[in-house]
Amino acid sequence: MADEKNDENIVSEAQIAVHWKEEEYFEPNTKFIAQANLTDPDILEKFGEKNFPECYKDYADLLTWDKYWGTTLDTSDPPHWKWFVGGKLNASYNCIDRHLAKYKNKTAIHFVPEPEDEPIVHMTYQELYNKVNEFAAVLRDYCGLKKGDTVTLHMPMIPELAITMLACARLGVIHSQVFSGFSGKACADRIVDAKSKFLITADSYYRGGKLLDHKEKADIACGRAEEEGQHVEKVLIWQRYPGKYSAATPLVEGRDVFINDILKDYRNVKVKPVSLDSTDTLFLMYTSGTTGKPKGAQHSIGGYMSYVTGTSKYIQDIHPEDVYWCMADIGWITGHSYIIYGPLALAASSVIFEGVPTHPDAGRPWRVAEELDVNIFHTSPTAIRALRRVGPDEPAKYNYHFKHMTTVGEPIEPNVWRWYYNTVGKKEAVIVDTWWQTETGGFLCSTVPGLHKMKPGSTGPGVPGIYPEILDDDGNPLPKGCGKAGNIVIRNPWPGLMMTIWGDDERFKNVYFARYNKDPESKDWHDWPYFAGDGAVEAPDGYFRILGRIDDVINVAGHRLGTKELESAGLMVDEVGEAAVVPVADPIKGKVPHIFVSLKPGIEPTEALKKKISDTLASEIGPIAKPGRVWIVPDMPKTRSGKIMRRVLGAIAAGKDAGDVTTLANPEIVEEIKKLY
Repeated sequence: MADEKNDENIVSEAQIAVHWKEEEYFEPNTKFIAQANLTDPDILEKFGEKNFPECYKDYADLLTWDKYWGTTLDTSDPPHWKWFVGGKLNASYNCIDRHLAKYKNKTAIHFVPEPEDEPIVHMTYQELYNKVNEFAAVLRDYCGLKKGDTVTLHMPMIPELAITMLACARLGVIHSQVFSGFSGKACADRIVDAKSKFLITADSYYRGGKLLDHKEKADIACGRAEEEGQHVEKVLIWQRYPGKYSAATPLVEGRDVFINDILKDYRNVKVKPVSLDSTDTLFLMYTSGTTGKPKGAQHSIGGYMSYVTGTSKYIQDIHPEDVYWCMADIGWITGHSYIIYGPLALAASSVIFEGVPTHPDAGRPWRVAEELDVNIFHTSPTAIRALRRVGPDEPAKYNYHFKHMTTVGEPIEPNVWRWYYNTVGKKEAVIVDTWWQTETGGFLCSTVPGLHKMKPGSTGPGVPGIYPEILDDDGNPLPKGCGKAGNIVIRNPWPGLMMTIWGDDERFKNVYFARYNKDPESKDWHDWPYFAGDGAVEAPDGYFRILGRIDDVINVAGHRLGTKELESAGLMVDEVGEAAVVPVADPIKGKVPHIFVSLKPGIEPTEALKKKISDTLASEIGPIAKPGRVWIVPDMPKTRSGKIMRRVLGAIAAGKDAGDVTTLANPEIVEEIKKLY
């Protein structure tokens, strides 16, 4: 028996060692539950497997359809699932037109410029309707764009981005928005892949107190695209200040045009929304793979809109009277789903924030929340950690009250979660810790805020209608509560899942389904589990804890350790503001973890503090987790969206060239770290 018991505890190559203790539960408060959109526990059974796929009719019925669908789910071409087949609708109509009778004078978008001396712009649904129609007329009549054409957007966080997306959707033109922080070359790659003949951009925008020349990236993008054989006919430029050109880069005659100049000819023109098939494409969202060219996630209209509207209502708890602020960038899927399409479909007031949350100081988000009376707040662990590090006491200075807060983008460490709950949420707000991906369109795992207890660090169960499972490398399920981690999969299709990778059906199958598909000829959806590429563990209560990308697992002398767990242990040290763990080659153990930490303001780096951090990892996880080195750094190398660039840290730790760091928000930090060590 002893030998058998020992065998159970051996961690196979398919499993990631987990040492996290079970955290305490936090109950949603009664005031929240009293107003919540979803408090009926029967919904969990209604969205259970025996009612699949018809349960998703509840989500689709939140939309206005020109024609009702005939088939809820078509599985004839796995894994290219088709939802609400035969149905017709328009996303722009669902986000704007249908609200006018009741909400035309209500704010649709609050635009918060980065400079605090510029007034906040409050755009009503009627104003948004007029602007979207006028620009749709420009796209149709001036550009000649029509249903099925693609157009690339390289736009910053200004209200014109929402106008542009919704104008494209009105016509059935497929939009492909590129994050404004990406380079001209990255934009070119996406222009070429999408075969876009038009680029829509802006002359400038604010970032960290500077008015940046954004137009220069358009010139690089068009030049690179031309080299690859894709000619851009026109570059349409929105002006940050209408009537004034704020970029130093000159215009290219015959190609570049100011949108504000053209709009004068289309004043008050109305464009009837094109009635589109549910299975037509709404947009492309490119996600970078670790190798190869970016993958264009191709999202449908009917399935995607149903899913983001349903999850916005029931997981985000959005009501029309709410002021909702998702502090993500619209250049990412979070911004598409949960700044534009989901909230506007529910007639909410959605905040678009131009700037950096810590500029000019860490009180800025809470001042905005106070001024606009924001009651739903949505951001990433990256932003939460940064605000906790530089302004831990700032939220208490401002009179705002959130009923609900979301965290998105990566797992949140329990200590950081507690600061978010206690300090930012003032112990009033419920938190949903969501797990999902660009490819999935919307949330996959989360607590339902009016039904479930919260648990720090745990995303919760699958949301209604999603059936997750943990598998080992051979496809065997790992039972919940077994204490072993594996690969998380979703066993069933759902409406928000992308239809395919743009122009590459085989890659779509291979990346997301081949791993656990046992019969490529099967038409049964049960045989096609979606492989997310993340490690996870399922607790006895059915809550999932995400351990990060499987690629990020560190194999230390045969023990597979998740970097997220190591970073979480590092953040248990009070002096630590941010932590990042990278694997470094070791002649004996194969790999050892190195931990980089940046400290909270006023804390001095010492050898004693390094030892404290090292000892904490060893005591929390075990001696195997003792880092090969603790690096205390003034700041982490970060992308423009605030993500820590672990690739750069790994190169520094290994004594290798860090490569191109010019796209970082703070490239100078790389040399600073090298000088320190």
